Amino acid sequence: MSTALLTDHYELTMVDAARASHRADRLAVFEVFSRSLPGGKRYGVVAGTARLIDAVAHFRFHQNELEFLSRHSIVGPDTLEWLANYRFSGTIRGYREGEIYVPGSPILQVEGTFAEAVLLETLILSILNYDCAVASAASRMVQAAGSRDLIEMGARRAHEQAAVAAARAAYLAGFSATSNLAAGEAYGIPTKGTAAHSFTLVHDSEEEAFAAQIATMGPGTTLLIDTYDMRQGVERAIAVAGTSLGAVRIDSGDLPVVVSQVRAHLDELGAKDTKIVVTNDLNEHTIAGLRGAPVDVFGVGTSVVTGSGFPAAGLVYKLVARTDDQGHWIPVAKKSSHKGNPGGTKTAYRILDSGSAREERLVLGTHSPPQGGRTLSHDYVLSGVAQHEGTPGELLAAARQHHSQVIAELPDTAFSLSPGDPAFPVSLVGEE
Repeated sequence: MSTALLTDHYELTMVDAARASHRADRLAVFEVFSRSLPGGKRYGVVAGTARLIDAVAHFRFHQNELEFLSRHSIVGPDTLEWLANYRFSGTIRGYREGEIYVPGSPILQVEGTFAEAVLLETLILSILNYDCAVASAASRMVQAAGSRDLIEMGARRAHEQAAVAAARAAYLAGFSATSNLAAGEAYGIPTKGTAAHSFTLVHDSEEEAFAAQIATMGPGTTLLIDTYDMRQGVERAIAVAGTSLGAVRIDSGDLPVVVSQVRAHLDELGAKDTKIVVTNDLNEHTIAGLRGAPVDVFGVGTSVVTGSGFPAAGLVYKLVARTDDQGHWIPVAKKSSHKGNPGGTKTAYRILDSGSAREERLVLGTHSPPQGGRTLSHDYVLSGVAQHEGTPGELLAAARQHHSQVIAELPDTAFSLSPGDPAFPVSLVGEE
């Protein structure tokens, strides 16, 4: 399926006009970065790059797309012919999926002719803005949960395809499973789920519902105990399943109080190994508030698929360098108040001090790299050819592993849930 029309009208009209002015074939470098982190977050997480590279590979104008553009007179005949042969032939570099970023981090660089690179702007931002927002929120939840598992269960709170992307981003950031079967099939993410309140209500009694679930799923299942009276729900669950019951789920109430009461009751009944799963509109703040409670698993829905209230990461796609008529590279940048950015192609390095991230240094042009700095950029596409290899599940597993490594580099202040400064500063060296 073509991704070429997953874009904005003006991307096409810019190409049409640039071709008319004979500037479309100038070489150009675009960078993706954020000016700030939404909600005063201390760090962001790169996610969605593998999805993006696949989408770029399918950015083709077939007959249906060309007929649409022609029918609505969006571009002229010459540009239609050019689009019919469009294949991105440039270079895409960027931070690895799972990497940490802060405001100013050039997390993706696209180099090619102006025409072929500008066409990708909307596609790039639509994927990265959402996936990075979800991964950034999910990472904060993982840190708040400590060693306890989290299940992503927000499919019913998002567009059906966004739900799959959200499950992927959350797993990348450290969630242990998803409720979304499409994400499980596409990426090999473990899937989990048992029953909702409607299952209990369709039966004549809570005991009957529990018995039916145990008969089908075995005693290791999770029983939802708050359809009626929670204390009675615990007693009925253990009476039906026995003390080997896998877990009970709580979806309502004053959770810090209720969880402790349920734990004590389970222990009294001899079900000391039965786990407690908590749901009910959780976010990183409520998870942190349950840090001292005997919760074993958190199920998170709305908050994670909406980026904890910020469903876009605030990323922009800006032209930072181009060639002139003699083929010389010159830096360019928007200079508007509050929306300016430094021009020039940058190479990013993470500077560590005793294993802790101290600074991100951006080097312009041929300026010498910093000693001991970890290079952040990675080649994704060279001369139009994708460089990443592996199945979608393998690429996701590698990104998840990378995140688990780099999150350990952050200073303790980065994990504060209150709004504040980024985890580390960004500096720029070299001539603009």
